[in-house]
Amino acid sequence: MNQGQVEIKTPQFVSLQYQVAGLGSRAAAMLIDQALIMVTNLLIYLIFITANLSDMFYFSDSWLPIAIAITIVFVINWGYFFFAEYFFSGKTLGKKWLGIRAIQENGHSLTLLSSLIRNLLRIIDMLPTGYFVGMMFVFFHSKHKRLGDIVAGTIVVHERGVKKERTSRIDKEIARRGLTKDSLQLEDWALRAIGNKEWELLRAYSRKFLNVSVVQRAQLTNHLAEKLLPRLGIAIDGKPITERENILLTLYVIAREEWEYELS
Repeated sequence: MNQGQVEIKTPQFVSLQYQVAGLGSRAAAMLIDQALIMVTNLLIYLIFITANLSDMFYFSDSWLPIAIAITIVFVINWGYFFFAEYFFSGKTLGKKWLGIRAIQENGHSLTLLSSLIRNLLRIIDMLPTGYFVGMMFVFFHSKHKRLGDIVAGTIVVHERGVKKERTSRIDKEIARRGLTKDSLQLEDWALRAIGNKEWELLRAYSRKFLNVSVVQRAQLTNHLAEKLLPRLGIAIDGKPITERENILLTLYVIAREEWEYELS
């Protein structure tokens, strides 16, 4: 395997190869995030100071607006990375712009616990100043991990784009039906529930979809719909076979954006 690449074996025995994000890309993403946080902090302080001086809001104590501002800034500084990485597939704004993301070592998206652990340990990685400890870990670790990654069992990798080799038969069929990822509205919890296991099921379905008889396709559709859709909060009772097919194909499009990759 090339230097800077890591191979991950998923619980479904699927091998995924990733390009590990090095010190340069991680530091650049961090600088972007810190700049955004700094600008946000300044805006918050300015708003509360202006409100206090102009008596826009009534405060019985003059120090109260500053105390509130400090509290908000503290929550943003320490909550930004945790919430962004957990709710946006391991990506802060800086990571998104640099094309990198944090994932678990098994290839899955970050869990609530792993996101919490890796970001709590920023306190140590930041020591003594300017993320010196974290940078040393990233520089010398074979997989470019900081301390938070080591303890949380996570790794930061380059985003990999969806493979462009195809205008495949299934893609043409999806286009013919006018389906896009916006054809199905899912709750946030349902989107997070589409993991690697669900992706493997949907990918297998898409590969067989046009290669089996109409009867076999209906059996395949009903079996997967009954197994998968209720777990995502999608009712299937009374839905005709064509609608079930469209839902599953749309889920395939949604999952493909997250799980089907090629190396950067």
